[in-house]
Amino acid sequence: MNREEADWFENWTVQMRKGMLDLCILSALLNGDRYGYALVKALVAIPGVGVAEGSIYPLLSRLKKQGLVTTRLEESSEGPARKYYSLTKSGREQAERMARHFTMMTKGMESLGGVDFMQEPQEI
Repeated sequence: MNREEADWFENWTVQMRKGMLDLCILSALLNGDRYGYALVKALVAIPGVGVAEGSIYPLLSRLKKQGLVTTRLEESSEGPARKYYSLTKSGREQAERMARHFTMMTKGMESLGGVDFMQEPQEI
């Protein structure tokens, strides 16, 4: 891959990640509350997401302002109090709506032929 192609691909992946982060965060909270650092670790571990630790907290703050998540502080025996994030009813509905839309888009792209989105990704 030449430099121009590599730059184009890098830009595309950055834009794709930006669009997916809200869905990733809301999806991570669908199965229950998580404290901030545990959420960060889960998101950082997803291959291809490549999110920086410091960029998740501003997203969580925005999702809270939008009424999609709530927070609560809980004392911890392992150090300072932990801030837990949970979905609001609206956040749960939005996460489910986003997941349905993502699935619909993926199936639509598969119907174009040539790409199997369920195939294991290849290293680039």
